[in-house]
Amino acid sequence: MTENNGPLSGITVIDLTRILAGPFCTQLLGDLGANVIKIERPGSGDDTRRFGPPYLHDEAGANTGESAYFMSCNRNKRSVAIDISSSEGQVLLRRLIEKADVLVENFKVGNLARYGLGYDDLKKDCPGLVYCSVTGFGQTGPYAERPGYDPLIQAMGGVMSVTGEIDGAPQKVGVPIADLMSGMYASVAITSALRSRELTKKGQYIDVSMLDTHVAWLSNQAMNYLVSGKNPERLGNGHPNIVPYQTFKTADGHVILTIGNDQQFERFCKFADAPDLPQDTRFATNADRVVNRDALIEIMVPILAAEPSDHWLEGMEKLKIGCGPINNIDAVFSDPQVNDRDMVIKMPHTALNGAPVALVANPLRLSATAVSYRHPPPLLGEHTDEVLSEILGANEAERKTLREAGVI
Repeated sequence: MTENNGPLSGITVIDLTRILAGPFCTQLLGDLGANVIKIERPGSGDDTRRFGPPYLHDEAGANTGESAYFMSCNRNKRSVAIDISSSEGQVLLRRLIEKADVLVENFKVGNLARYGLGYDDLKKDCPGLVYCSVTGFGQTGPYAERPGYDPLIQAMGGVMSVTGEIDGAPQKVGVPIADLMSGMYASVAITSALRSRELTKKGQYIDVSMLDTHVAWLSNQAMNYLVSGKNPERLGNGHPNIVPYQTFKTADGHVILTIGNDQQFERFCKFADAPDLPQDTRFATNADRVVNRDALIEIMVPILAAEPSDHWLEGMEKLKIGCGPINNIDAVFSDPQVNDRDMVIKMPHTALNGAPVALVANPLRLSATAVSYRHPPPLLGEHTDEVLSEILGANEAERKTLREAGVI
């Protein structure tokens, strides 16, 4: 574990999130130095604690009950178990919020207000609080009260319509990208609101919708539609605006070839012993190649298939043309570039009696305020006594009373 000199050190975050979008946001804040206090329901906790297998196993092979899914997005947090459905729990949580800088929640619209914990309930007593709600559809609009789930948002947000084989069915992305991107956007909004608070001394409310963020990151495909008025089509592994820019079968596997401009196309064709292709008016420029995609790919398929992957990988590297293997996850984590960038870290875990658990590193590289790894993904309620004592000054007798009442 490293020293905390992150840009958000000194910032306390109350984390009332579960599943992925919210927890991914608060893990990012924690990696940047924030003191993240994850509030969980006693006895059950975050739903993702039960999202498995796989589960973490100790050296003897025994199942610890800690799910890989939970560990993916709950590093750098301390877990406090509070029953916020009870009036005593609501009072206790409010005391913690009054000591905090940020609150992040992903309850259904209006649910926290039922407990007196909505933004309007808190802003008078906590004028500097940055309060961020992450929901499926936002706080307004005809869908506001609907629950939001990643594949549902991928479907409604359009990405499934442009993902998959040309003649195949719509396909979701292989990772929960709608959840992850809404968490990313939320973290940017929170850090922006904290900067605003430095200038104005005032907190604010942040409304992050998974559908909104999903529409935003449709990016070039969204603009393709807005400019042309035509729905983008599924292209398999092809690119809508650049050709050739896709996977190809080789003599012994597959590679992805990313030819980004006309000069690269000429160099590729010379290497592939097809120097006349760039002279063909159908393929002379990228715009020509996009229009005549099918004809060009039909020519290229047997060319790529005639040689093994290494022939293309080594040749394209020498020519400064993008070309890479299609790695399985095990190959990703044995890749020398990934290893050189230290994209796997190890942290001692309580469930393993202090033995290390491997986690995916944060990819941010800040020269002066590096990310820090201070807390492994916590056990349910692992830090309840520690946090209540540290932040609220709750002594052992008070904590015992709360525990006997089922509040913690």
